[in-house]
Amino acid sequence: MRTLLSPQELARYFDHTLLKPEATPEQIKRLCEEALRYGFFSVCVNPVYVGLAHSFLKGTDVRVCSVIGFPLGATLPEVKAYEAELVIARGAEEIDMVMNIGALKGRDYKLVREDIAAVAMVAHDHNALVKVILETALLERDEKVKACEIALEAGADFVKTSTGFGPGGATVEDVRLMREVVGERIGVKAAGGIATYEMALAMIEAGATRIGASRSVKIYREAEALWAAEKAR
Repeated sequence: MRTLLSPQELARYFDHTLLKPEATPEQIKRLCEEALRYGFFSVCVNPVYVGLAHSFLKGTDVRVCSVIGFPLGATLPEVKAYEAELVIARGAEEIDMVMNIGALKGRDYKLVREDIAAVAMVAHDHNALVKVILETALLERDEKVKACEIALEAGADFVKTSTGFGPGGATVEDVRLMREVVGERIGVKAAGGIATYEMALAMIEAGATRIGASRSVKIYREAEALWAAEKAR
């Protein structure tokens, strides 16, 4: 039987996410309010909203995360590095960058490595973390392994499954494979299509140390109900 996590324990895995292009300032404020209310680890927002989220969450223990080269990953390394610099200056403490997927599939591993390293250097100079999004639904198994190896070599702090905008999201199999490749050296973030407490637990059991989700509140409430039922037995 699966080991349950309390709602509070589960909350600390979550990057509470709103990356839709039509997201409004009011929706971002609501995202921040929810993160504070439920104790989520961070909010993840598009670069344009980093300043707003930072001003709302300043002085709390909820971090601000932003995305770089999102969602395609096909931006120039110099642009990704500069974008990282700008969002960090506005208050981001974590960066989720999209890997150059086409370069990986074309076996231009030098470009993939330089792309990640450029962002990692900027981030680490400012004590920010870097998560590298692989977009696993676009990759073959050997490409996923190679992507994890390169991210590790280039200084990433996490590897992450998906943008949520690709043809598929996180799978238990991919999370398990990523954890096998990186070991305990860096984190693994599962993101994309995680909609239930059961799914979140499965990802954690497979090796995820962070969960990215837009339905974090729904999952938290499921956790509350299941935890209360378990305690009432």
